[in-house]
Amino acid sequence: ALAPRRGWIFPGLDQRLAAAPALVSLTPPARPYAAAAKTAKKGSRKTKQEETKKKKVTRRWPLMSKPVDDVYLTWYYERPSYDVEEALGMLKKFQELDFTNPKQYVYINVSLDMALQKKKKVDPFASTVLLPYRFTDEMNKVLVFTEDEQEAEIARENGAAVVGGVELIKWILEDEIQVDFYVAVPAIMPKLIPLRSKLKRKYPSTKKNSMGHDIPKMLQLFREGLEYMVEGERLIKTRIARV
Repeated sequence: ALAPRRGWIFPGLDQRLAAAPALVSLTPPARPYAAAAKTAKKGSRKTKQEETKKKKVTRRWPLMSKPVDDVYLTWYYERPSYDVEEALGMLKKFQELDFTNPKQYVYINVSLDMALQKKKKVDPFASTVLLPYRFTDEMNKVLVFTEDEQEAEIARENGAAVVGGVELIKWILEDEIQVDFYVAVPAIMPKLIPLRSKLKRKYPSTKKNSMGHDIPKMLQLFREGLEYMVEGERLIKTRIARV
């Protein structure tokens, strides 16, 4: 064995090493043939030890409820939760400190329980809701399908962006007409089948309240309503107010 520095060798050992005819290699000679490595049996102690090593999970201590100091590590404590009224009051205070726009939107994240009793899940969906207090002046563009002239006049009076019958199908398929929502009366529905694959979830239906005889009510819902949808199987992200 050779030490990295000369001063570390025992006295007289360097002269003996120099007088030696040759250094003996400490590595075994290479063999042209070798026995195959033995595979460990399934029930052997070695494999069991390896399995237990893989199964080891890092132990996590329970989080503390409330810090006692002004400076602390946030991941050691439970995340605080606030009532809606208190949370909105905090947002208003933050807005004054940040000098941001007081008319900025307030967003909400809603986690849904989409599991059913028999190991099935509710499919992600989209819907529109009419909020009791409007917080924006934006109006959605709504198209009304009807072939009745009296119903068409009612739709125009209530703010429909486009009103018409089967003649609109061609323009929609060619993307000449693009609106936010589509509503229809029941009488024209059999003629709108070519649009089913094009409109997809915006295709008029009674389940989505976009098909019926009450045209003013449908127009109010989809012109002023807030559309929301489930993202990532269970999460709804949408705006609900202004600060």
